[in-house]
Amino acid sequence: MALSIMHLFTKVKPGSAMVELKTLNLRVGYGIEEDVNADPISPRQVLIVRYEDIFDLSIKPGELRENIVVTGIEFDNFIPGSLLTFESGAAIRLTFHCEPCKRIAHLVESLKSIQGKRGILGVVIKSGKIQVGSNFQVQANKFPVLSENPYERFLNFIIKIPSGKVVTYKQIIRGMGVDNSYLRAIPTYLKKTSAADYPVHRILDSKAYLITYVNQQKNKLETEGVKVLFEENLLNKLNKNFVDIKDYLWEDDTIYLK
Repeated sequence: MALSIMHLFTKVKPGSAMVELKTLNLRVGYGIEEDVNADPISPRQVLIVRYEDIFDLSIKPGELRENIVVTGIEFDNFIPGSLLTFESGAAIRLTFHCEPCKRIAHLVESLKSIQGKRGILGVVIKSGKIQVGSNFQVQANKFPVLSENPYERFLNFIIKIPSGKVVTYKQIIRGMGVDNSYLRAIPTYLKKTSAADYPVHRILDSKAYLITYVNQQKNKLETEGVKVLFEENLLNKLNKNFVDIKDYLWEDDTIYLK
């Protein structure tokens, strides 16, 4: 049976309904053109589901807020680490399963029933236009599988930060491919990781301030050539060190392309 595209959807702004289209433009280093989830450093630019799975669960196409509904691909071949190549030459790397969450709880008897069938997230690695009815090919095990565990993806992201560069909490959230609600988890992750040999000193909070419980952060950054500035606030007596991130911010939109 041929592997083909059955439905295509996009979302143009946060909270809006999915819009069904006949074609989508995929752009490498970006995602789906004009889609709200397009993000160069995110491992979740695209969500793909199998029609066979949503049919079994009596879920209508688009209700899982997916972008691409495919048919013909065997369940065992639809796995993270696979490469999907479309007739136009566009290609998507599958990164990790989309986790069942409360946003879709009303669609199923239990979230457990949709485990592994919620769809797989992906990153556009070759640009091109895809359309309903066109065929594609799948090659398994073409890329490393990203962990389903957010903390493991946190570690995977921060080890890529080069010496002399910094990232903020918000960048980490994007690079992990998680919801903004995970911002509150980052301090816990940092404390958990601080005793290990990871470059946590290269992480700043969302306002680019240094983090008080990261050991020797100022000294380590300055050793790597990062200029640490001092902000004195006489009004509330909160004196903080910070970094001018426009000079040192690490941005790499190729981290999931290879």
